[in-house]
Amino acid sequence: MEPEETKEGRATNLAQSAASKLSQMSERTQQLGNVIQDPVRQKRIILVIVCTALLLDNMLYMVIVPIIPDYLEGLQKAADHAEAIAPHSNFTNSTMHTTAKGNFDLQIGVLFASKAILQLLVNPISGTFIDRVGYEIPLFIGLNVMFLSTVTFAFADNYATLFLARSMQGLGSAFADTAGIALIADRYTVDTERSKALGIALAFISFGSLAAPPFGGVLYEFAGKRVPFLILACICLTDGILCLTVLKPFSNRERENMPVGTPIHKLMVDPYIAVVAGALIVCNIPLAFLEPTIANWMEETMHSSQWEIGLAWFPAFFPHVLGVFLVVKLAAKYPHLQWFYGAIGMVFIGASSCTVPACKTFGQLMFPLCGICFGIAFVDTALLPTLAFLVDVRHVSVYGSVYAIADISYCVAYALGPVVAGQIVHDLGFVQLNLGMGLINVLYAPALLLLKNVTQMKPSFSERNMLLDDGPTGLYDTIKMEQREKKKKGLCTTIDEAGTETFAQRSYSEEESSGGEYA
Repeated sequence: MEPEETKEGRATNLAQSAASKLSQMSERTQQLGNVIQDPVRQKRIILVIVCTALLLDNMLYMVIVPIIPDYLEGLQKAADHAEAIAPHSNFTNSTMHTTAKGNFDLQIGVLFASKAILQLLVNPISGTFIDRVGYEIPLFIGLNVMFLSTVTFAFADNYATLFLARSMQGLGSAFADTAGIALIADRYTVDTERSKALGIALAFISFGSLAAPPFGGVLYEFAGKRVPFLILACICLTDGILCLTVLKPFSNRERENMPVGTPIHKLMVDPYIAVVAGALIVCNIPLAFLEPTIANWMEETMHSSQWEIGLAWFPAFFPHVLGVFLVVKLAAKYPHLQWFYGAIGMVFIGASSCTVPACKTFGQLMFPLCGICFGIAFVDTALLPTLAFLVDVRHVSVYGSVYAIADISYCVAYALGPVVAGQIVHDLGFVQLNLGMGLINVLYAPALLLLKNVTQMKPSFSERNMLLDDGPTGLYDTIKMEQREKKKKGLCTTIDEAGTETFAQRSYSEEESSGGEYA
């Protein structure tokens, strides 16, 4: 028998060891909390969260391209076989699949476009909602809806469920994409940092769109339909947990001290924002219209194999990243030429689109597709930060609605693409489609000259910290001035806290909304 004292000594040692481990865990947790609360590191973590959300959304958007048509065709053949064996056993299913057989291409186009259509309808609401409640809660809601959409895709076994999953993805994207990009614009207040952060986000969007088809095609062939969607669902769940942990959307009260944003309908009629929105629509039309039509054209003219069709867009990722890098570097040195970078991008897109029909081989086709994505990188990287700057100098610095307008611009192109492009090719031909898209881009490029003098607004009436005569009024202005003082020495004056917060919000909303008179 072991002595009582020895047992007590061991119990004491175990208790001390457990207390020591708990103390170490507590210290590590506190250190992790301090790291997360550090403003610089928190901005980086926010950028990771947003980029992951954008990557997931665009991978889910494009991963169905090699999966769904083949899967639906398999379902249709199985239904036809079952109908041939027992024609009267299941009236509902046979009716559904007979209809699907007659309108297969149309149903595929509607399924692909449903995400962009619903996103287009929801964006005006989501932009206003983001302006009212802040960026964190809509981002978290969007990630949850995207997670449910991805799981629904994994287990869907008929057209109706797939359509529901695709529409749910549009709903989640309307909140997650808009809130994420607006959050980047809000946290990165210095123009050069903002351009760089938005450029990184655009690189993730590009990678998601271009890597998803080969990712989905390979996993679908060797592991089945569910595996690629379940992998994306796990990543989405992890990103949602990170968002809940770091951003703490339901306990963050900073939004209460911020002003009411300019309504989305007023932003839409701002001529400068309208020019940017039009450029975003026009520059994305070639990509949106080629994606549903280029596969058939490659089969007919080049007799391309399935792997060539699947990999046609993937090399374009590298010139897209190169375009983002170049614009970020150029914008840091010559920020007043943002409009010029966008115009160059549109000319590049137009010229590349016109050369697509002249390609005779898969290798030749890669060059104009790379040119299109290179030009889109120029336009997006130059004009997305310009939207935030226009809101800063002409309206209230709340970014939900203005990036909802940007999202609407993308959705207009991608909603029309799967539905309209096929009909244009059928009526006019593939060559005419590409020439028309190229001509539209080249003709629209001079419209960006209207943005030439936008940067000259900055000395006259930038955001609140440029109104140096009276100083800030209200808590929001005080916070913003303190943030700017750390980043831009010499711009701040003595802080005068006279006046109530409500009065400050009203007066600045009215004053900044009238920026067009100065322009």
